Amino acid sequence: MTINSAASTASIRPMPVDLYREGDTYLLTADLPGVDPQSVDIDVDGQPLTIRAERTVSASDDAKWLARGRQSGAFQRRFTLGQAIDRDGISASYTNGVLSLSLPVSEKAKPRKIEVAAA
Repeated sequence: MTINSAASTASIRPMPVDLYREGDTYLLTADLPGVDPQSVDIDVDGQPLTIRAERTVSASDDAKWLARGRQSGAFQRRFTLGQAIDRDGISASYTNGVLSLSLPVSEKAKPRKIEVAAA
């Protein structure tokens, strides 16, 4: 399984992610606190899997900022999926500011036993 990650241009912020395997499934979690779930966009186009999201500022244009530590704007991460991933079986959920993707291993990539026929 190959999953390579790349952040995009400087104007688009990367999102922190964890990626691990449990049994026959890769699990990817991304921190996106304050992001409207409707702004999350996940695309799979062959091997690239791209996650995009947008967090907007709730203050008005007339606001005078005293401190500003929360990033707003576009977030994006791109991953290269290996041939072992079942692209049709990928699923996603968003709970408490965390995006979770389940990437199942394809049946043909799973280990299997080969029966030996006796003559």
